[in-house]
Amino acid sequence: MPLANQNSDQDGLNQDGLRRLWKQPLRLFRLANSLRQKACKDEVSFVINRNINFTNKCIGSCRFCSFKHGDSYHLTEDEILLRSSEAEQRGATEICLQGGLAPGMVLEDYCELLEVIHRDFPRIHLHAYSPMEVLHMSRNSGISVKESLVELKHSGLGSMPGTAAEILVDAVRQKICPEKLKTAEWREIVTTAHSLGIPSTSTMLYGHVESLNDRLRHLEILKEIQAETGGFTELVMLPFIPENNLLGRIAPGLDLLDRLKMHALARVYLYPNITNIQASWTKLGRNAAAAALDWGANDLGGTLMDEGIARNAREEPSISVEELTEIIAGRGRKAVQRTTLYDRICSY
Repeated sequence: MPLANQNSDQDGLNQDGLRRLWKQPLRLFRLANSLRQKACKDEVSFVINRNINFTNKCIGSCRFCSFKHGDSYHLTEDEILLRSSEAEQRGATEICLQGGLAPGMVLEDYCELLEVIHRDFPRIHLHAYSPMEVLHMSRNSGISVKESLVELKHSGLGSMPGTAAEILVDAVRQKICPEKLKTAEWREIVTTAHSLGIPSTSTMLYGHVESLNDRLRHLEILKEIQAETGGFTELVMLPFIPENNLLGRIAPGLDLLDRLKMHALARVYLYPNITNIQASWTKLGRNAAAAALDWGANDLGGTLMDEGIARNAREEPSISVEELTEIIAGRGRKAVQRTTLYDRICSY
């Protein structure tokens, strides 16, 4: 199909049309690229950030989790501040703070982590706590999710990772994370955060036991939320990694083409509601993440400096600005350093 006709074609796609498009990789590739160009031109963004996974102690039983693989730990305040100082010295504008669902942790504990970082490093944006962590602290503290979010924002929370979404279909969630929050709970927490002026990312963990219809329903929910709140900054595509987890014994993951096609399908379905589609180099690997830039993605995430929840075993847990800009230039694109909320800092 000629590129000149593809934008009007995208406007008329329903779920049946998207399923047909999935079976036509070349058409999907061209359409996703056309919409990416329309939304983002030839710019590819990234953020200089550091992940601080403050504990891997967790009462959860997610069957896809590799986070608890290894020795148990819980960082001290001094260890967190040292990591924050190193991040600032290396030019980070964001700290992403997440951890396991540690038994006994209450709202005050989570607020204190934000406060100690914000006190010493007030210019660093705090991107922290998944919807599941918010539900966990609220339950442990005997208060509502809204009350927790108000206090977290007061303590320095700038935005929230839209993780714990996995696939937003309860039949799938029952198979992969039966004790985790339900679809309606995830949706309520995210929309409440947005209503309080706390933006978030959105995510999808795909390539395990879910069907194409399940993925489309997930994207439909994200599109509905964005139309209602406008609070999502991006969609982060997270291909399932089968190593070091129970789910990997029955779900080998997708091949490269299907991983790339999912980035393209997300671009097509979510346009123009969500315009930033992130390819996760930690999950895809550097080469596949670079290829995803040709399949509708316009962002490569962050430098991370640490990342322990789930990553491609062949990838180092950090990447330099120089490597990111080389990857972007190698695809004929223009590298842009951004903030967490997608404000431009500089071009390369």
